Amino acid sequence: MNKRLILSLLLITSSIFVNGQENSWSLQKCFAIALENNIDIKIKQLEINKAKKLYTHPLLELFPTVNLSGNHNYNFGSTIDPSTNNRVSSDIQYDNLNLGADISLLNFGNLAVAQRNKINIELAKADKEVIEYEYKLQLLEKYFDALFSQELVKIQKEQIQNTTFNLDRIKKEVEIGNKPESDLYDIQLSFSLDEKRLLEAQQLFETQKLQLFQLMNFPVENLEAITFEVYLAKETEVESESPFKNPKIEYADLAYKSSKKEISILRSENLPSISGFYSLSTFYSSPINQPNTTVPSFKSQFDDNKNHEVGLRLNVPVFTGFRKNRQITAFKIEAEKVKLISEQEKIKIEQQVELETARKKQYLQLASNLQNTLKYAKESFRTTQAKFTSGKVDAVIYTSVKNQLLSSEYDYLKNNLLVQYASLKINLIQKNEL
Repeated sequence: MNKRLILSLLLITSSIFVNGQENSWSLQKCFAIALENNIDIKIKQLEINKAKKLYTHPLLELFPTVNLSGNHNYNFGSTIDPSTNNRVSSDIQYDNLNLGADISLLNFGNLAVAQRNKINIELAKADKEVIEYEYKLQLLEKYFDALFSQELVKIQKEQIQNTTFNLDRIKKEVEIGNKPESDLYDIQLSFSLDEKRLLEAQQLFETQKLQLFQLMNFPVENLEAITFEVYLAKETEVESESPFKNPKIEYADLAYKSSKKEISILRSENLPSISGFYSLSTFYSSPINQPNTTVPSFKSQFDDNKNHEVGLRLNVPVFTGFRKNRQITAFKIEAEKVKLISEQEKIKIEQQVELETARKKQYLQLASNLQNTLKYAKESFRTTQAKFTSGKVDAVIYTSVKNQLLSSEYDYLKNNLLVQYASLKINLIQKNEL
């Protein structure tokens, strides 16, 4: 028995010592560090950067593409001398040089692609916000799970302090003959069960803390010293008619807009396009193995053989086959599917808010009953404690009343925390903020 008393006192004193050195974490602090360390969010940020690089403003499409090409050729046997345009029976080598520029003046496909890529930037941002939103919901759930366990540990420690005091008192009274030894066995059983409950609550709390910090991707050295702040916020009425700012809805809407732009890209292939071009070319030629032949100099030939070409090119698709029409029809079907998915997401979000609002209302309705139950449990325990001290009730009845108080305290506390949890979850679903 002395060992149990010593163990109990060590648990209580160690908890007091740890509380003096505790590292308190708020919900906002957990969110800030978790969002900073999450790998999935960092990956989505890279996808945003990639989407930005793929976007080209339509005005930049007006910049010409310039190409410089050159080639060195050999002709053997009877051929045309490019310098005289006469047929000769000789071997000739010649060099061609061409500088060309093309500019797209009107291309509906480029415009549609630019618009689609611009939407894809917003789509990548919305995708990142969806990941953050779902991650916040997980963090919120894990934080309150740990908070429930933390408060249960506090209640269990208070209970074991009371049981330790009664155990020591009953032991002394048994020694002097004021109490039967059966009372000592009963209180020893109660103390042992309290120790078990406290140890289980502490183990659950430590496990849930570890799970939370693993989810945050944040290693901690002294996990035992960490505690969590009870989140208390002002209760606000849910604006049922206000537009939702849920990232899942925004992502679904952008996906529908992007799918419609895919149709525009396909349709643009059936529309005319206008482009401009410019070309500068020249060449030099000389016979091979004909030393007596007079050949104009390299500079003279390149200057004399210059040729400029400039013009506009109109391309009008006349027949592109039925395959393109089938592709457009298929993309229309895909766009309608994406539209239905968007509507489905809105319905899901509305139903989630409705469900959490109903739960919050139930918690609030239950709060008054739990408060009265806790009040009566405290009064019952106070009077039972006095009767147990005076010997009017045995340890079994005392333990039963004590357990009722423990259950009432935890139920009342948990219900209050569930009200806060429901409020925060509604805000996250409806506004994507705490």
